[in-house]
Amino acid sequence: MSIYLAGAGPDPAGFPDVFDRFAADASRRIGPGRPARIAVAVHGTGAGAPDLLAAYTQPLQARITCEIAPVLLEAGVPADPAMFDRVDALVVGGGLTPAYWSGLHQAGPAIRRLVTAGAPYLGFSAGAMVAAERALIGGYRINGVEVCGEECSEGLDAVDLRDGLGLAPFAVDVHAAQAGTLSRAVGAVAARLVERAVAIDDGTALVLEAAGGQDYDVVGRGNCWDIRNQSGAAVVSVLPAG
Repeated sequence: MSIYLAGAGPDPAGFPDVFDRFAADASRRIGPGRPARIAVAVHGTGAGAPDLLAAYTQPLQARITCEIAPVLLEAGVPADPAMFDRVDALVVGGGLTPAYWSGLHQAGPAIRRLVTAGAPYLGFSAGAMVAAERALIGGYRINGVEVCGEECSEGLDAVDLRDGLGLAPFAVDVHAAQAGTLSRAVGAVAARLVERAVAIDDGTALVLEAAGGQDYDVVGRGNCWDIRNQSGAAVVSVLPAG
């Protein structure tokens, strides 16, 4: 089964492809006879939480018969790893990347086991960033020099990489062309904070066939910008959606 890392939040009208493919993967995993059980992790509590959750669950329920297992991430309260037991697929939403990292880091081994065993994973924006082995959490300066706009910093000053969920072997940045975060990903590789990064445009997703896979497909309407350290230089390749 596949790992889908999307460069922005859910857009089932403008970018239905990622929901279509993820739902098809979940259906194949369970086979006929029972609904899929899908964990959906979002950061947000209070009166707005149901609407936030619905942005991810409604497109799934329109495509597949499924039971939703909500994972509501609250500030300072890590998700219980047991919440990812007995689920067939996992969706992680977008929002504040540091909050998603804090909420899911403790459950990282459980999530890796789930995905390695074949459960499809769909991460939107922050959910794509935290999926990496070395997750780019935020920040806008490297060695005191700005590498992207402060509005993309997620409240952090220095560009910050931490141990992520371990599903992708490269760091991931999002909103690449639209928010100008491509330069942050390039800067992280140039400064040797990470050896490889992929920056994903809005309306675009990369698709890994398995956890840890080096190669990926690109779906949607934009590009993935693949940055690698080669002989001390950050070299960028542009992979358009095919």
